[in-house]
Amino acid sequence: MAKTARAHTNIALIKYWGKRDQDLILPYTDSLSLTLDEFYTTTTVQFDDQLTEDRIVIDHQDMPLANMGKVVTVLDRVRELAGITTPAHVISENHVPMAAGLASSASAMAALAGAASRAAGLDLSLTDLSRLARRGSGSASRSIFGGLVQWRRGNDDVTSYAEPILEQVDFGLEMLAIMINQDQKKVSSRGGMQLSVDTSPYFAMWPNVVEQDLTAMQQAIAEQDVATIGQIAEANAMRMHALTLSANPPFSYFEPATMTAIQAIQNLREQGLTCYYTMDAGPNVKVIYDRAHRDEIIAGLAPIFGQDQLVVAQPGPGITWLEEDLHE
Repeated sequence: MAKTARAHTNIALIKYWGKRDQDLILPYTDSLSLTLDEFYTTTTVQFDDQLTEDRIVIDHQDMPLANMGKVVTVLDRVRELAGITTPAHVISENHVPMAAGLASSASAMAALAGAASRAAGLDLSLTDLSRLARRGSGSASRSIFGGLVQWRRGNDDVTSYAEPILEQVDFGLEMLAIMINQDQKKVSSRGGMQLSVDTSPYFAMWPNVVEQDLTAMQQAIAEQDVATIGQIAEANAMRMHALTLSANPPFSYFEPATMTAIQAIQNLREQGLTCYYTMDAGPNVKVIYDRAHRDEIIAGLAPIFGQDQLVVAQPGPGITWLEEDLHE
């Protein structure tokens, strides 16, 4: 029986950067994110005895299995849990640019976990789904839930999962994505993380920095203080990117337009608007802002980037299952 799930991307306010277990995808630190309504993945899975191997179709293209290692990892884990060996037919549609620093793998792996587990007859709890999604992409563990979500680093497979901090985010926190470049990035998140862990002399300090930032962020969320949330997220993001610049060889996800965006946001802030920037492993910049200032922020950025490069994203929901399946 085919099952279909939809999961949304999330953007980390406190970053995940570095794995201490490559197979289980166990991070060095906790992380905290905001799930977004605007970007999502819809995935249909059916286990089909007529197939001789898994078949994976993403955005209407048949994908070579050799390139789908993490998808197969999740499917294999589902088969293990369900006690089956049947090949899977996966159809997935991304409403988010892949590999451009907009967390496409998070929504993709969360939707896959949700659809595949139900298609195999499993009725997993959201916590178990978070663990399952983590096997495909660490940040996918957070996309199982809506709103503000914390991924606990844990010590093993059982204790590393995400949980919601605040599912209904209704105090004016929003994000705006500045689409600098939607092409696939030159250095993958996975590769960049490992190079930072292995070679940056500053990585040893990262877990302590994250712990301090996380404590401050939890307090700012409890106080519903958008400005402090933005300040902490901005500083944490730049500390993450300092690890890439201090790796050997150094690398950066910044492009010239990335710096233009950062300077524009700083200028708007000097004008009294509540807006801060964050970035993941890619050149696109996300603006964290108070909803009351949305129109002024867009008015300030549109002349520089064009209206079509600015995408407003509000806090989004957790995973859902749909009645209508995708078809090729």
